[in-house]
Amino acid sequence: MQIVYHIGANCTDDDRLLRSLLKNADTFAQEGIKVPGPGKYRRLLRETIQNLNGRPPSPDTRDILLDAILDDEEADRLVMSHSEFICVPNRVFLDGGFYNLAAFKVASLARLFPEDALELHLAIRNPATLIPALYHTAHSGDFSGFLKGADPRQLSWSDVVIRIRSAAPNAPLTVWCNEDTPLIWAQLIRELSGVDPTTRIAGGFDLLNAIMSPAGMRRLLGYLKTNPPRTEAQKRRIIAAFLDKYAIDEEIEEELDVPGWTQEMVEDLSDAYEEDVERIERMPDVNFISP
Repeated sequence: MQIVYHIGANCTDDDRLLRSLLKNADTFAQEGIKVPGPGKYRRLLRETIQNLNGRPPSPDTRDILLDAILDDEEADRLVMSHSEFICVPNRVFLDGGFYNLAAFKVASLARLFPEDALELHLAIRNPATLIPALYHTAHSGDFSGFLKGADPRQLSWSDVVIRIRSAAPNAPLTVWCNEDTPLIWAQLIRELSGVDPTTRIAGGFDLLNAIMSPAGMRRLLGYLKTNPPRTEAQKRRIIAAFLDKYAIDEEIEEELDVPGWTQEMVEDLSDAYEEDVERIERMPDVNFISP
């Protein structure tokens, strides 16, 4: 069986991608692709990993988990998504690092299904907006205490990716930038589900519906209908143009209200993030999705 983990990261799509996948659950099921609701596996996997605490699971653990998650049904591909698979927000900066738990959590997730083909999918986000989002999500009153000594200017997603790859070297890893998701949403649904690129899916415009004005969405859909794009790249350029004109400001504005967060800090972190993304794009063992 193919086991697909969408491992986050925290504060990226707020479960919207999972909801879009669930819209297609019945259609996918006809192809042997199961997308169970999160209540079927999130607590179950978390408690199983906590109870094992790094120890190998018993030989029957895999079958017990699959029976519970799939309700004894058969599947060729199982898709599970949780932004906290590799970390909860208030432990992202554990011991002054950045996702120090990622390797342990990924290795633990892989051990649960040793006989299966594992896939990992990860969205990354600019630390300039990620750190404030994590801070407010964690409801931590002391910002410096929340960072636990971590230096925001030294954070590296490429290091996290390397650690994830080392923890599950045989698992293909797909990575994308959260900032690009409005342009690649339909592709993400297909990548996670594993369906053919030409397969019709529901929910391909779910994120755009949330961040673009109703009038803008009507105009976009009308334009795409009367001017069908010849390529995916052309379609994304059209979406980007409509987003630039019709995006809802409140939906795309980032909350950066944390102590000491200056414009200079935001620019420094954003520049470093762009360089870090380029490093990830060049990694030969990473499937990087870009617009």
